[in-house]
Amino acid sequence: MNPILEFHGIVRSFRRGVPVLDGVTFSMQPGEVAGLLGRNGAGKTTLMRISLGMLYPHAGWVRVFGLSPLTDPVSIKQRLGYVAEDQVRPPRSRVADIIALHRHLFARWDVAIEGELMRRFEISPSARIGNLSKGQARQVALLCAVCHRPELLLLDEPAGGLDPSARREFLETSIQLLNREGTAILFSSHHMHDVERMGGRVIMLDAGKVRIDSELDELREHVCIALVPRSSAPDSTSIEEAPGCLRVRPVRDDWHAVFQGSPEEVELRLRARIGADGVRCSRVPLEELFIEMVGAGRGKGA
Repeated sequence: MNPILEFHGIVRSFRRGVPVLDGVTFSMQPGEVAGLLGRNGAGKTTLMRISLGMLYPHAGWVRVFGLSPLTDPVSIKQRLGYVAEDQVRPPRSRVADIIALHRHLFARWDVAIEGELMRRFEISPSARIGNLSKGQARQVALLCAVCHRPELLLLDEPAGGLDPSARREFLETSIQLLNREGTAILFSSHHMHDVERMGGRVIMLDAGKVRIDSELDELREHVCIALVPRSSAPDSTSIEEAPGCLRVRPVRDDWHAVFQGSPEEVELRLRARIGADGVRCSRVPLEELFIEMVGAGRGKGA
């Protein structure tokens, strides 16, 4: 099966010699859901804008539906949807006018989905965009992004700034549309619970590179945190060179190391390699794993 979205060796900088993206490579299959994680400035928005043809890579290439966004932008945009936290729509325009414009732009517009979402969101067609709440404005953006039944939906912090109730409603709508239409979804979020609710796969960016690319269930079972007393390992090199080490950082009297493998396997591996006493290994929630991978004071990545 051909990938629906493919990044290969993407490099992009905004300041000379300081790449935001530094060799990013991954692909997505039709119908797949992936959560794109990373701290602010990790390149999540940049990557999505490259896939839309809004930015160009300084090295590498991207293909969407097998096409280049730089040479076939219209063909691509006819088949995908996009919602971002900072999307701006004319505040004086009425909801009906915005929808009518999108209905005109997309030949595959589905009026049945439009009617279903208008009823679900309870938004008046005569309401002006500038008078809507943040949650309602985001719902209009979602409606405009999905009513043409896109094959790929890009959500860039789509629920950012929404209260928990509005965020849940937004995400549940996205999930239901995905299940029904078979749409692939790439979404970024700082809310780990959202990622766990929506995602089947996690892609984590840090320092311009993909640090983790794993199915969520696999991540839960086969990635763990090892706490190694610094008294047993004076520097991090011996830990970083251990098989499966993804990241090491100092935290008070311990080294915190992220490893691929079960806690039992990793503990045996470390004891055999460095002979350290007091090694403790455990599985952790996604949010804690994220902090360990991108937290301050970390050592170099393995």
